[in-house]
Amino acid sequence: MNINIGKVNNNEFYQTEYLTRETFWNLYNPGCTEHLMLHNLRNSNAYVEQLDLIALHQGEIIGHIISTKAKVVDHHNREHEILYVGPFSIDFELRNKGIGTQLLHREIEAAKKMGFNGMILFGNPGYYQRFGFRNALEYKITTKDGLNFEPFMVLELPEHGLFNVQGKFLEDKAVEIHQGELSRFEDQLPAKEKGEPRYKIHD
Repeated sequence: MNINIGKVNNNEFYQTEYLTRETFWNLYNPGCTEHLMLHNLRNSNAYVEQLDLIALHQGEIIGHIISTKAKVVDHHNREHEILYVGPFSIDFELRNKGIGTQLLHREIEAAKKMGFNGMILFGNPGYYQRFGFRNALEYKITTKDGLNFEPFMVLELPEHGLFNVQGKFLEDKAVEIHQGELSRFEDQLPAKEKGEPRYKIHD
């Protein structure tokens, strides 16, 4: 499948937020918040324009990935910059065609060229391990609550890039979503009920 990958334009923000909504709708809980998180990250100091990428096929956006600035705070209260990956979305009807693989490879290469030391995400270990992501425990990095679990994963970009980076991972405050804010944002999108399939089935 031939796709083109490049930076998203401002006039494509809505389409990527809609794609994100469709990707995550009912994936973990009824409804989702990832599309609003994407919107908020783009309006935060964590935003990195060069790491906001889309995949296009025949002029249509079929995939999107974003990485934003975050930090790991060590026990001396020193902050170490790192990237937070996500949301990461692929058109639900075009899964398993290598689109996500191409997008993530391009994202990783772009992050390396920009000089970032590492990337963190919450995702399926069976998928992300093939790209070099490892459980964050291997790097002595925990969540902000001091926890660790298999989907909490780290990718070291340059060799030994995270050698002195240990501590608690803190995302930008833009990822914190409040119900009232979500309700107002949903009003700008086509109505969709909780429990409704991500994609409506048409006859």
